[in-house]
Amino acid sequence: MAESSEKIRSEGKKLKDAPATFKSKVWTYFGFYNSADGAKLEKDYTICKNCFAKVRYTGNTTNMHSHLSRHHPELCEKAVVGAGSKPTHPGVNTLFQAKLPPCSARAKSITNGIAVYMCKGLRPYSEVENEGFCFLMNILEPRFEIPSRKYFAEKMIPALYDQTRAKVGSALESAERVGLTCDGWTSRATESYITVTVHFINEDWEIKSYVLQTRAMHETHTGTHIADVLKAAVGEWNLDAKKPVVVTDNASNMRVAMELTGYQHVRCFAHVLNLASQRALKIAAVTKVLVKVRRISTFFHRSTTGAEALKRNQELLGLPLHKLITDMPVRWNSAYEMISRFLEQQPAVCAALLSPEVRKNVTDCALTENDISSAEEMVEAFRPMLVATNIMCEEKNPTISVVAPLHAQLLRDTTSTEEDSPLVREIKGAINQDLSKRYQSEVEKDLLRMSSALDPRFKSLLFLSPEEVQDTYAKLQSKAAALKEDDPVPCGDVQGDLEEEETCTAKKRKSALVDLLGQTFKKTSYVSTSATSIAEKEIKQYQDAPSLPLTEDPLLWWKSQQHVFPLLSKLAHMHLCIPGTSVAAERVFSTAGDIISAQRSSLTPEHADQLLFLKKNMNI
Repeated sequence: MAESSEKIRSEGKKLKDAPATFKSKVWTYFGFYNSADGAKLEKDYTICKNCFAKVRYTGNTTNMHSHLSRHHPELCEKAVVGAGSKPTHPGVNTLFQAKLPPCSARAKSITNGIAVYMCKGLRPYSEVENEGFCFLMNILEPRFEIPSRKYFAEKMIPALYDQTRAKVGSALESAERVGLTCDGWTSRATESYITVTVHFINEDWEIKSYVLQTRAMHETHTGTHIADVLKAAVGEWNLDAKKPVVVTDNASNMRVAMELTGYQHVRCFAHVLNLASQRALKIAAVTKVLVKVRRISTFFHRSTTGAEALKRNQELLGLPLHKLITDMPVRWNSAYEMISRFLEQQPAVCAALLSPEVRKNVTDCALTENDISSAEEMVEAFRPMLVATNIMCEEKNPTISVVAPLHAQLLRDTTSTEEDSPLVREIKGAINQDLSKRYQSEVEKDLLRMSSALDPRFKSLLFLSPEEVQDTYAKLQSKAAALKEDDPVPCGDVQGDLEEEETCTAKKRKSALVDLLGQTFKKTSYVSTSATSIAEKEIKQYQDAPSLPLTEDPLLWWKSQQHVFPLLSKLAHMHLCIPGTSVAAERVFSTAGDIISAQRSSLTPEHADQLLFLKKNMNI
């Protein structure tokens, strides 16, 4: 060890450099004393040339390095590296600054994480060039070198797309039947697209939904072109054998497209509700009230003085600090919300409009008592339509089974009564007239009714006449019998009883009479095992079972009862997978608006398709 407390000098001895065979740079600062006779070096201790401290030498340079780091730190680095030279072995700090090889597991993991972040967060490819993002990545992992935007656009995102596409394709293989939604939209870059989504029930009785594809439409949105896109999607994903049912809005080009494809078509119930409500909103007395309320809400949105006055009066009157709502032309329920919010805030609105700082800046924003009374009547008249719209748009997976019961209930709720005011009668009449002309084709009507019959919540079909109930279950029985004929596998309790009886008989001691006539006079010969009788028995047992409460999940019920009703459960698989609305496709539009924004208007249709697909389908 170093004796740094005192400097040791040796009289009559000279300090000599270390032999030339000692290569370490530390020997620049250490040497040995000659022995007393000068014949050799005293190697038990080395001597520091700066402070003449005596340091024990044991055949290595550890003690000398320790002495330099404690007493001469300015010389320590030079002793390790040497002036103007490179280290033979990198130190710890140098190792942490070395770049990660792109092929290393760590680098691949980070690169994949950035790609997932871009897809799920809808970030542009240029994010990897963002100064703040680069700074963050350098803090998190200074050894990682971020790949270029071109690498992500041409390699990483397509690779993730291929992986996710393979998983979606594998999941679709187990589907008995699929429901498709199809709708068109226009990006901020004024490019037209068509998005197709798919819905099905898997083996665990869970509804699965995926975005299949988003295709650019360079042609006009005619029925012929839409049909071509839809048929291409079905062929690309091998869905022809899944008997696809397509749900679209009520536009004429969509109806033409469905006729050209030959796929079974169901109109989006949310769109039906919107059309009926929009028709009622065009009534002159309703429009008059909407115009006045819209003018008031617009003023308070644009005027900071008005907004402050409204907030002050809300606090004084103890009302919720809610802002007024302005309606949107394409969403009928936004008009309902606008009227409802105005009625909620009416005392604060009136007080704000009468305040001096607001009154001088606003004109023609007053509502009469008759207008307010009309607004209250409108809210009551439209309430059933709002509830139905919320059911179809807010539920995660509203199936086609709810359409027929809701449609029938709305027709009853919009039938005028003697107690209704003239305005309410006019609103109800407009809605009822529009709803009455929907779902009139026999094919569409049968699909809706049978789907409701296969939903254990609605299986009593109380919204139909007894004759219509009987006809619906007769058609279900025919379908179930056809399934039984196509699938000869033993089904139901009857076959199980037969097999059990045969097993027990075999164990019994055979008599001569049994040996001779047993095959001719088997008890099972009197049991009807035809497909029709099995289907009839299963349907009767299903009808006799108690209905499921409306708050319960019908798919969970079928999961627990599929062995009791094997034929009907298969039919339920094929009907309850069909969505009741095309809202799933429309929700993609808002996502697409985030992707194809003004900043990314040059994004190619192929990349837009990949990003939308990964955003909606990729699990992390």
